[in-house]
Amino acid sequence: MATIAFSTPQRPTRIAFPFKVFLPLSLPSIVLLLFFAAPMGLMLGLSFQDQETGTFTLASYGRFFGDELVLAGLGRTVVMSGLVAISVTILAYPLAYYLARSTSRWRTLVFALAIAPELAGVVLRTYGWLVILEDRGFINSALIWTGVISEPLPLSKNLFGVVVGLTHVILPFGVLSLLTSLQGINPNLEKSAQILGASRLAVIRHIVLPLSVPGIVSSLLIAFTMAASAYATPALLGGAAFKVMATMVYEQVLFYIDWSFAAVMANVLLAMMLISAFVGSRLESRLQQKLHL
Repeated sequence: MATIAFSTPQRPTRIAFPFKVFLPLSLPSIVLLLFFAAPMGLMLGLSFQDQETGTFTLASYGRFFGDELVLAGLGRTVVMSGLVAISVTILAYPLAYYLARSTSRWRTLVFALAIAPELAGVVLRTYGWLVILEDRGFINSALIWTGVISEPLPLSKNLFGVVVGLTHVILPFGVLSLLTSLQGINPNLEKSAQILGASRLAVIRHIVLPLSVPGIVSSLLIAFTMAASAYATPALLGGAAFKVMATMVYEQVLFYIDWSFAAVMANVLLAMMLISAFVGSRLESRLQQKLHL
């Protein structure tokens, strides 16, 4: 005798949304949406808007890529940011290595001196370098007084002065970035290599440097992006003739009141930073794969 089994339809399983998991992220997300995403969206829309009629247009972008002075400012920004990134990383690396490995009682003092520049404002530090580097500053006055030179050296109002000032301003960030990476390297690896006969230089070259690649890339990226968006130091140490993207955006907004063109400049600057961050992250991952980190 055949039997017929009746089965009641099962109710679809309800997937509960994990509110508790995302609850701590709600406030930071709201702040980012209000004070970062919304202004960036407005700026992006403003770059496609005609200044007079308010209609959609690509004229500001065409003007940007057709203006030789603006493109020269963009190239100047890239060169300046690259030099600052390299200078910050080279100067910060030995200091961060000392802080990561030293057990001396002077370590705390050296660490305080390393981050001391951040205790003063950017404008104050930049004015300090202006006093040192200008034509009648400390360096030129000392060289002229000792008879080494007869005319002041061009140490300010140019690329050299801006790179020196920005390197001093951004150096603490490079030290902190590299310090975190170097502290993650096991000191026993270096001790083992030295016990097996490796010199100190060989240990640094074959062990410390490869293992600290993530910190080096992070320092380069942080210094590059901070230098590219810096305004006060290029404006004070570079003078009116040394124009970078940040100072040009300031001029377009306050002097020429051309918000659309200023938005285009800001968007190009943001795109340049995003591209550099993407290239840096890809380079870091490839180096880690190559070095089997």
